[in-house]
Amino acid sequence: MTGAFLVALYLFTLAVFLGLDVIRKVPPTLHGTLAVGMGAVAALVLAVALPAASASTSRMTQFCSYVAVVVATAGAVVGLLRAYRSVRGGHRR
Repeated sequence: MTGAFLVALYLFTLAVFLGLDVIRKVPPTLHGTLAVGMGAVAALVLAVALPAASASTSRMTQFCSYVAVVVATAGAVVGLLRAYRSVRGGHRR
């Protein structure tokens, strides 16, 4: 493993733990707003990951770009569905 890969792995692990800690501290009343905001961020990630996927040459970069596109698409769709649901009147039980 190269040094750059280890640094990237360290930063990714740190981001995962930091993200989980932040999400745990969000009050339930803000979960809908957070989901809509994360959907917007996922759309931006998708806008960056698609050109990166098409310009990639190595297999590892292609795989990482593919995973980023799939996860960002799922996040954007969930954010849009959450926004649509909140506009229509919230939860149905």
